[in-house]
Amino acid sequence: MMTMPLAGLRVLDLTSEIAGAYATKLLVDAGARVIKVEPPEGDPLRRWSASHTEVPAGEDGALFRFLNGGKSSVAVDLASGAGRERVLGLARAADVLVESLGPGGLAPLGGVAALLAANARLSVVSLSPWGLEGPWAARPSTEMTQQAASGATGYRGLPERGPVGAGGRIGEWMAGPFISLGALVAWLHARRSGRGQHVDVSQFECVLASLTTLHDLQGQLLGIPAAISIDTPSIEPASDGWVGLTAYTGQQWKDFCLLIRRPELAEDERFYEARVRMQQLAFVQQAMHAWTKQHSVDEILSRASELRIPAAPIGDGKRVLELDHLRERGVFVRSPHGDFMQPRAPYQLSACPPRPFERAPKLGEHSASASFEPPTPAAPAQRTESARRQLPLEGLRIVDLTAFWAGPIVTSLFADLGADVIKIESIQRPDGMRFAGAVRKDPLWERSAVFHGVNCNKRGITLDLDAPEGRELLLRLADTADVLVENFSARVMDHFGLGWEVLHARSPRLVMTRMPAWGLTGPWRDRVGFAPNVEQVSGLAWLTGYEDLPLVVRGACDPFGGMHAAFATLLALLQRERTGEGQLVELPLIEPALNAAAEQVIEFTKNGVLLPRLGNRGPYAAPQGVYRCAKDERGDEWLALAVTTDAQWQALRQVLRDPAALRDPKLATAAGRRAAHDAIDAVITAWCADQHCAAVEATLLGAGIPAAACINAHHLLPNEQLEARAAYTVLSHPITGATRYPELPLHFSAFPRPLRRTPPPTLGQHNDEVFRELGLRIDEIAELRAKKIIGEKPAWISQATPSHASDEE
Repeated sequence: MMTMPLAGLRVLDLTSEIAGAYATKLLVDAGARVIKVEPPEGDPLRRWSASHTEVPAGEDGALFRFLNGGKSSVAVDLASGAGRERVLGLARAADVLVESLGPGGLAPLGGVAALLAANARLSVVSLSPWGLEGPWAARPSTEMTQQAASGATGYRGLPERGPVGAGGRIGEWMAGPFISLGALVAWLHARRSGRGQHVDVSQFECVLASLTTLHDLQGQLLGIPAAISIDTPSIEPASDGWVGLTAYTGQQWKDFCLLIRRPELAEDERFYEARVRMQQLAFVQQAMHAWTKQHSVDEILSRASELRIPAAPIGDGKRVLELDHLRERGVFVRSPHGDFMQPRAPYQLSACPPRPFERAPKLGEHSASASFEPPTPAAPAQRTESARRQLPLEGLRIVDLTAFWAGPIVTSLFADLGADVIKIESIQRPDGMRFAGAVRKDPLWERSAVFHGVNCNKRGITLDLDAPEGRELLLRLADTADVLVENFSARVMDHFGLGWEVLHARSPRLVMTRMPAWGLTGPWRDRVGFAPNVEQVSGLAWLTGYEDLPLVVRGACDPFGGMHAAFATLLALLQRERTGEGQLVELPLIEPALNAAAEQVIEFTKNGVLLPRLGNRGPYAAPQGVYRCAKDERGDEWLALAVTTDAQWQALRQVLRDPAALRDPKLATAAGRRAAHDAIDAVITAWCADQHCAAVEATLLGAGIPAAACINAHHLLPNEQLEARAAYTVLSHPITGATRYPELPLHFSAFPRPLRRTPPPTLGQHNDEVFRELGLRIDEIAELRAKKIIGEKPAWISQATPSHASDEE
């Protein structure tokens, strides 16, 4: 078997629950050796089942098994001298230590500084709810209350029914690939510099990056609050179930109007804006449902595909196993334990077969025997101060053919970490995200929040790839590059004559990363797919929404898939170090999403339970909900609350003045509280109703109860925690002026902030610079501009504002 990309990487895992376990699973699946350190009672996830099916004595929960396959387990008590010495001995031989013990949690081991002093090449990656430092560092929370504090909850839902959070503990899953990337990047830097570092990962900042659509930027550019809303169209009723539809661009809305036999709606330009469709929701839904309810899901999908309208069936823990596309691609495999199905690794490397899954360890199975093998010999580290200051991806060149969000966030990460990223658009077809949600001011195409948020630090050029001269220039640029990334539909690159075989034959060292929604093979290969469709198929939407109405999460699949693509691309570059050859990286957006939704398939195949949609409730905390308060000076009126422990429940009873309705002894357990959720909600609702949201939040937090106001998404800042952690950087953009941009949720001690150094490029901003680097003369560049092979404005600029502009809000 070929050596895996991360063979030789030694990881000590001191995390529990989902986020850290998924991060180290990604490392294991790529070849790393991971030793999991647990307390004597074990990771709580060993006893977890989302369906609350009892885990038999001597067994472990199926989700734990999925997340921890291939790892070793060492059970120790860090409070004991022997336990500390055992872990310190492993840390002295490790490359990376990943932990989720919270602020001060590493004190028994001497803290981060002592660990780095004992092993100069060790990098420590710390996951905590809010970050290890800042005024909120010790604030109680769950991912549900973090969603509320981010603004993600407050803008999802129907005004008359109130906001609703995303289901499935999704915030924990979203943090996973950020952690694994932090570990991988720190290790790469240590190999070069000889010095490890500390990476501080805030789950809250991961939630901001994954479950909101760059809302602080939207607030700056739009200048209005975010309205609570649902997408239209989105998940709509068919004659035999639910069907997923998407119309993000004006052209997609026009085509959708043809689909539902209402072409006159396509002529009303007001409806190009999602905000207007939401304002006219009853009218729009009547028009949509008059047609969709007369047709089956399969009929709607077939007709939508003919019109190139993004559409998808709605998946759940049972349905995804039956979908022909996923079955043909072999996405689900049987667990090594034999008693449930699980998704495979969410990427494919053309020159490196996937590592076979292995079973998860029993608690303490390797307590006596686990150790790290000596490191494989490597090139001597560059121990100079300049090497230590150098960003880890400096020297790499990335050709960026991506558009919208999932692809650009990959290359954004590379650019932040030092790579030279050249973003390629065309004046005939600029990146569509320049128009989605853009402010309707001239120039429209330079005023999209999402485009701004994921294109900093890049150089921007234009090339018409329909023209032979444009294709040849792209090939010349690819000759100078290490990586080419694209996220077109599967057929597009072959249509241009720029498929993998062509590029690899010309430049054997090039890594090509492709990110089609559904993959490069299978019955859905040529279907159009946007992130909402991926949510719809994967099951993420199935667990999100009201009990009678599934809703898309909004945003999750693009950044989540993008972080996986960045991780897989780095694996391919590592493999190139060994072989000298580039390879094709395939990252279908559907497959990371299926991993995030894996618990649904696991519960169905292991326990026969189809996990239900619970609105703002959930299987992890009880009570959990979003409660209406009196508006306060900030305008907040909804508060999220989640009780995860019996001690928090007792504290809540005291805050509520211990009413008789809450004194039933059965409520002392989580199961009893779930059974009586309606009665508990009634008490909390009445208590909140006449109090300001900020006051309720402060009271609950003071009692140690996770709570957060559902802030308006566009009013994220000021926020004392984010400001203390320098989570945003102000840059001067040529069109929007001084604009605040989000930094990575990864705080690297070796790479001081800001990592955002230059604003996103205007269309074609660096044409002259890049083409002169390729050796073109000034007159040759002028000729390309005259032929409209390159340019700095959309080709239709002499016409009216393009009809495909839309406003996501």
